Amino acid sequence: MEIKMTNIQKALELISTFASGDTEKAKNLLAEGYIQHNPAYGTGRDAFVGSVEYLASAPVKTTVNNIRAFEDGDRVFLQTVYNFAGAGEQVAFDIFRFDENGLIAEHWDNLAAKAAPNPSGRTQIDGTMELKDLDKTEENRRLVENFLIDVMQNRHPEKTAGYFDGDTYIQHNTGIADGLSGLGAALAALAEQGIQMIYTTTHQVLAQGNYVLAVSEGTFGGAPTSYYDLWRVENGKIAEHWDVMETIADPSTWQNQNVKF
Repeated sequence: MEIKMTNIQKALELISTFASGDTEKAKNLLAEGYIQHNPAYGTGRDAFVGSVEYLASAPVKTTVNNIRAFEDGDRVFLQTVYNFAGAGEQVAFDIFRFDENGLIAEHWDNLAAKAAPNPSGRTQIDGTMELKDLDKTEENRRLVENFLIDVMQNRHPEKTAGYFDGDTYIQHNTGIADGLSGLGAALAALAEQGIQMIYTTTHQVLAQGNYVLAVSEGTFGGAPTSYYDLWRVENGKIAEHWDVMETIADPSTWQNQNVKF
């Protein structure tokens, strides 16, 4: 009897092929018309399989360490640490969309170099792991959607404090300390340097239980930037945050024309 894999298992199997070099497995998990939104790679199933082949031939083995995995409808979103062919550890968020045949049809991601602990001693990946409150998924998604508009897009900054339980916010951003106070101090320090962190558009808000991942577009210090923010919600308040910010590469360097978002 064939054991049916969940979409999360399929996504984890796919990223594991970067380490194993199993091109056959990658081919079987992907739709032929696979759409790639990482501008550094070609689009289509064959391009993905080619990347697996290339990494398998590299002198230094690729490592893949998944930290968290979630599912929302036809999408799976992962937080993973990669080291591609010894190029250095990177923290990534991947989103995979599955088609009606259960094949992986589309992919978005954001990657950043693994950094030293932040001012509160937290890393980009440690912290709470427990998935719960599955009955509150939609409520938590709405909370984050409103937070993105009111606070991150700065439409109603006066509402900021209402999204948090006092100053108990746990922060995993590499340069920011815990608490709403830590966030305020970091933004003030950036402003003094003439650097603005601007969120203009939210493209996806994916949720499962107490975890919500938002994919946003904006600028950081004037450079086009992709923001992936994972928030943990506790009792209707934003309690914990992980993120990966990535400068969007110049279009002249893109290996596909599917755009980042």
